[in-house]
Amino acid sequence: MSIGGHRAEARAADGRGWGVSRREGVYLGIDAGTQSIKVVAYDAQRRQVLEQQARPLALIAGEDGSREQDAADWTAALADAISCLSPAVRQRVRGLSVSGQQHGFVPVGRDNEVLGPVKLWCDTSSTAECDAITAAAGGEAACIAEAGNALRVGYTASKLPWTRRHRPQVHAALDAILLPHDYLNLWLTGQRFMECGDASGTGWLDVRTRHWSAALLRATDDQCDLAALLPPLVPPQETFALLPDVAARLGLPAQARVAVGGGDNMMAAIGTGAVREGRLSMSLGTSGTVFAWSAAPMIDAQGRWAAFCAADGGWLPLVCTMNCTVATEQVARLLGLQRGQGEALLAQSRPGSDGLVMLPFFNGERSPDLPLANAALQGMDLHNLTPANLYRAAVEGASFSLRLGVEALAEGGVRAQRLVLTGGGANSAAWRQLIADLLQVPVQVPVQAEGAAFGAALQALWAIDGQGASLADLVDDHLLFDPALAATPDPAQGPRYAQAYQRFVHHLQATLPLFQQRLS
Repeated sequence: MSIGGHRAEARAADGRGWGVSRREGVYLGIDAGTQSIKVVAYDAQRRQVLEQQARPLALIAGEDGSREQDAADWTAALADAISCLSPAVRQRVRGLSVSGQQHGFVPVGRDNEVLGPVKLWCDTSSTAECDAITAAAGGEAACIAEAGNALRVGYTASKLPWTRRHRPQVHAALDAILLPHDYLNLWLTGQRFMECGDASGTGWLDVRTRHWSAALLRATDDQCDLAALLPPLVPPQETFALLPDVAARLGLPAQARVAVGGGDNMMAAIGTGAVREGRLSMSLGTSGTVFAWSAAPMIDAQGRWAAFCAADGGWLPLVCTMNCTVATEQVARLLGLQRGQGEALLAQSRPGSDGLVMLPFFNGERSPDLPLANAALQGMDLHNLTPANLYRAAVEGASFSLRLGVEALAEGGVRAQRLVLTGGGANSAAWRQLIADLLQVPVQVPVQAEGAAFGAALQALWAIDGQGASLADLVDDHLLFDPALAATPDPAQGPRYAQAYQRFVHHLQATLPLFQQRLS
């Protein structure tokens, strides 16, 4: 059943509702993530993903904390993925929309060529530059007062002075700064533009006014007109023509339109139903995220969450951890686990991992703000260091980090009666139950597992054929949940996880001085 209840089923049955005037239309949702490019082809009339394709992406990792990719790999993967959809589906495409990993720094030259590697959201090599910008702006509190957000290392802003210092030839030729989803839109349309949701993650946008902060631009670079390097901000329902040569290459209709799209978190909010207040969404992916929709800017003076803009004119308070399935995948490789064996290990272990605690900061961490932290395994004794406990400690560590964010959002006023879970971790029945028991809220999982890609498809439908109605109503008509994947909290497990969570917090607080020494 959809969030909107039986209404969606009724409209689907009698042929009324969204897409009625475009019954044969297909909308492509593109998710350009860290690990892959994914494409879903959504039939709005049937409320069905007809086909999907995915192509892996390589990550260039450095010991200095750098995490980079080649933008040419994105376009090659996207072209291959779309071209492998069946001709019959491609011929019906009315529009497409891109969801992209946030915060990346795509340096673009005068002829729209990419000048160098793209520094990604999980890149922590620009820690010193981030600190310098924050200091120039007057400190963290001043940043929040100016633009609504503290500046974090992963954000785009610190990547510019890093580039000036380490890649001066790129900086000298710079004609535009784009985000990953902006660059794919440029490739599709030939136009440079940005939307406010993704722009929120640059560190330069005043999220209250949806305008660039002159103070933060000056704090980043007072020697040039940084605003001139940023593309225009466009409204969420804007659409653009697909370049004729790109349409021909991809086998898409020449009249297909490209919707604005947005950052992956903004598109995942659409794809999971976080488009009205009172709904909480959590993604268990490479990174972990938890977010909710708000009708007004929701800003934290302590900077515990990101006060981002949503894709429809609202706001999206969000907590992002940089280590979620990263932790479980590291342990799985260490133990030589095959598919499904992690699930078996969770069944063999108990909440709390018999006292074993993992601080899962393999990529450093954003929430809490510890960019140069390392992962740590604590609480080991002669009995609890088993494969089952080690794997569970990784799952619990990633989940406990997200609970920190849930508690912060609750202090800010976010109240939710249910949680929608997506991402690779949501494929695990044991992990779904763990989240339900840890937070003591019912967990639902959408039928469409690719939340960001599906959200992008719905955004394209709304922008191109939404007939001026609200995005929230459209989402409520199209989002369906799989009852077989739901998880109901077990009240008996709540105290056990509460105790394990407090142990995690204790070890985190005790270890903070070591992380702070690394930062000094």
